[in-house]
Amino acid sequence: MKREHKIAVIPGDGIGREIVPAAIQLVKVVAEKRGFEIVEQTFNYGAQHFIDTGSFMPDSALEELQQFDAILFGAVGLPEVDDRLPFRDFTNKVRTAFKQYANYRPVRLFPGIRSPLREKTAREIDFVIIRENNEGEFVQNGRLLYPDEPEGLATDTSVFTRAGIERVAHYAFRLAAKRRSKVTNVTKSNTLIHTLGYWDRVIEEVAGQYPAVAYKKMYVDAASANFVLHPEYFDVILTTNMIGDILSDLGGAIMGSLGLGGSGNINPERTFPSMFEPIHGSAPDIAGKGIANPIGQFWSASLMLDHLGEQDAAGDIMHAIEYLTTKDIITPDLGGSHSTEQITDAALRQLGKIVQPEPNT
Repeated sequence: MKREHKIAVIPGDGIGREIVPAAIQLVKVVAEKRGFEIVEQTFNYGAQHFIDTGSFMPDSALEELQQFDAILFGAVGLPEVDDRLPFRDFTNKVRTAFKQYANYRPVRLFPGIRSPLREKTAREIDFVIIRENNEGEFVQNGRLLYPDEPEGLATDTSVFTRAGIERVAHYAFRLAAKRRSKVTNVTKSNTLIHTLGYWDRVIEEVAGQYPAVAYKKMYVDAASANFVLHPEYFDVILTTNMIGDILSDLGGAIMGSLGLGGSGNINPERTFPSMFEPIHGSAPDIAGKGIANPIGQFWSASLMLDHLGEQDAAGDIMHAIEYLTTKDIITPDLGGSHSTEQITDAALRQLGKIVQPEPNT
């Protein structure tokens, strides 16, 4: 019998409704060629669902999604919906409920793409940001007091636990051991002396358990400068929820476009499904124009297949992406003139050439 993977497909809003179906086409082609089966079900959750029903997803959604092996997600958000709600009522709810505590955001320079960093090459731009995904600054633990009064007060309190820091640190060090054996802890503990001081302390303890992995601490202001001046310094970056959110967009920028970036919200223990999504937003301003860059979604699909143990299929999609960028088959955000559909068709044609079928087992 063929191997089978159950995928929950959530296109979301805006360009998600264009690039997620495109990515699923690639996934189905490599699945057929590599001898496994994708069983997908689409869920129309997101901001449009909120407009239509008053919620981003129904009460039963998490229970339904838990039955799947992975989630392929596009983006969430529309101009008509308060932009504070998508994270609280959808993205963070899924990440937290499914203990997707490791946010995996790779950064690399694809062949044929010129980085805004003039002389940097693919050899120098190749690292992974591991963002702690369930705790830290984004737990939304705060309140407003008398907001309209002269004495108005607003608070947000970060939460860092030993268990939360240890688990994401172990994930980062294990990953580094498979790459170039370097972990950089990006922190700001010289000013956030309690929370990030504790973050540093626990990470240093974990680092001691991985003597073959070089460990370094770097403050986020210095790291931001080095993203631009010396990206070659980095292999695996381990950082907090908010710092990781910001740095991963900077990482997308030095790749040439946020449209290129893929990511995974990982539950390493596999007790819950992991969720894979591009790093950009729903971009409603270009939705429906056929110019959305699908490469970040393609990369997210590749990460999903790799997580599911289908490394050959994941590699096939990455080879197809490299073919697109090498041949200058790119969208306007990268200076190209190709449409989303044209890029998808070119990727599918290339997959037909580079993927050889395996016998069913």
